[in-house]
Amino acid sequence: MYEEHENDMINALDADLRRPKQESLVVETEFLKNDVKNILYNIDDWVKPELPPKSMVNLMDDVQIYKDPYGVVLVIGAWNYPLQLLLVPVASAIAAGNCVVIKPSEVAANCAKFIQETLPKYLDNECYPIVCGGPQETTELLKQRFDYIFYTGSTRVGQIIHAAANKYLTPCTLELGGKSPCYIDKSVELKTAVKRILWGKLINCGQTCIAPDYVLCSKEIEVEFIKEAKEILKEWYGDNIKDSPDLSRIINKTNFDRLLGLMKHGKIAVGGSYNANELYIEPTIIVDVKAEDPVMQSEIFGPILPIYNVESAYDAIKFINSRESPLAMYVFTTEPEIQNLFIHSTRAGGMLLNDTIMHYAGKKLE
Repeated sequence: MYEEHENDMINALDADLRRPKQESLVVETEFLKNDVKNILYNIDDWVKPELPPKSMVNLMDDVQIYKDPYGVVLVIGAWNYPLQLLLVPVASAIAAGNCVVIKPSEVAANCAKFIQETLPKYLDNECYPIVCGGPQETTELLKQRFDYIFYTGSTRVGQIIHAAANKYLTPCTLELGGKSPCYIDKSVELKTAVKRILWGKLINCGQTCIAPDYVLCSKEIEVEFIKEAKEILKEWYGDNIKDSPDLSRIINKTNFDRLLGLMKHGKIAVGGSYNANELYIEPTIIVDVKAEDPVMQSEIFGPILPIYNVESAYDAIKFINSRESPLAMYVFTTEPEIQNLFIHSTRAGGMLLNDTIMHYAGKKLE
């Protein structure tokens, strides 16, 4: 399906998010193909029984651990990467021998339509049914008894799913969001650092759960950061960013209005323009923000990057640790002792030194 309908997938992503083709290839279609290739390459080893170490009691025995399917799995997808975040766990669940009820996000309507119309041509609909719809349909699904639930999306909905899973003690995987900090100090080559931060921020117009959510740096670095950012954005998108084919759009009016509300606090240093008819928001950097401002409280999920001033790595760590543990953390420093300080003094779902996003491309830990 991935090979025969790649253009259809790219067109659906363009219709929902105005996603540039190259971006769709990298973060959706090629990612999906490589995921299946990896499964096919490893599945023979994955299904073999494990032979655990034996104690003296079992020394002469044959001890094996068999891996059984859970049974019927519910996979609920997300709208920001509406194909990848749905179909990667579906493929894994199939490889593990499960039946799967597939629930695409209704917010990315064109991708949901593609899945509903195309997937049944390749998979048995009795074993892998697709349920489209909104909150009402999802609520009804969660009343059913599943053997495993996999959900990607917001923390608010994740709490609802977790509560529903508790009824039957259903195990679940909840891949939720969070505010991912990005610390910069004066030891780095700033132009490269700013390029990597902006690249990670502006993939999918900032609608990425592991995008850098806010920058922590000194006022001195902030000034240089803004100077570099203006030059880089012009290099990438030209003088008229709105007409560039390389920047996605906000998914819908609700999220567009929410993002405009976040831009009302602090001072806009870069960008700030928008077009409601096109759901376009210019890449925007905000300075002079306060810790209690809305843009520093909730996950942004858009092309807005606030900068919060700290005087040192210790101040940054203290600020990070005063909040919920982030999904990702990005630390830009060439000083080994500062790197180790962040590694050993903070907690995050993933940490990357001197780059953004790329840890997601690594082999996932099991």
